[in-house]
Amino acid sequence: MRRHAEFDPQDFLPYLLNQAAEALSLEFQRHYRGQYGMLRTEWRVLFHLGCYGEMTAKEICVRARLHKTKVSRAVAALQTKRFLTRRELERDRRHAVLQLTAKGNRVFADLSRAAHAFDSEVRAAMTHDEAEVLHRCLVRIARFETVQRTG
Repeated sequence: MRRHAEFDPQDFLPYLLNQAAEALSLEFQRHYRGQYGMLRTEWRVLFHLGCYGEMTAKEICVRARLHKTKVSRAVAALQTKRFLTRRELERDRRHAVLQLTAKGNRVFADLSRAAHAFDSEVRAAMTHDEAEVLHRCLVRIARFETVQRTG
């Protein structure tokens, strides 16, 4: 195929990161979708509640960098599956605290084991040093927006 421009998206870091993230996400999706019928945003909400405890949907949006509509749909689906409960805040009934149920905690524990195994498998494709450098770089990139605004 003939190249018509000096810019190639295959060399554009945001494009490469997106491609890598999508490939890994699709592979891990077999666990949460196949086992529990969950969509990507659902497992992200579940993981935030499992890792950080009860939170509001707004807190999840900020922490996970997800749009409120997607989180709202995920919360409704997880509630239908009986993986979480909602408790309205007395001081502001427009907001609710979300918390995993016992069933949600069991699913979180199972998916946490699967995530750990998957992460180990991905890291095994690299040397220890490569995995550490990649991790440090990704953390720095993930914080790029914040650094640019405050710097």
